[in-house]
Amino acid sequence: MQILNDLRFVAGTGLLLLGLIIFALQIFGVFKFKYVLNRMHAAAMGDTMGITCSLVGLMLLSGFNVTTLKMAMIVIFLWLASPVSSHLISRLEVVTNEELEKHCELPPEEWEDELC
Repeated sequence: MQILNDLRFVAGTGLLLLGLIIFALQIFGVFKFKYVLNRMHAAAMGDTMGITCSLVGLMLLSGFNVTTLKMAMIVIFLWLASPVSSHLISRLEVVTNEELEKHCELPPEEWEDELC
């Protein structure tokens, strides 16, 4: 039984550290990139992966109880809400940015082929 508790502690701590590393990379990406969509991609991926790793690590450290269930519900909500909100913000940027062509690699004639 002690071995399982030690293993759970090591796995939970490892996931917490992994989440912190992902958050550090996210912050680096947000400040490194110049264009708003690149920054938002770094932030959205970091949020989804970092929060998930951190909360799963906390769930392992907490054990099975009501708090673990609440953290699992938060993970599910964030896995659904973060990509949707990032997608809506990026669509707003694409629709309203008049200088979008200078940030894109494809010419505007080929946008429709790539978007469909």
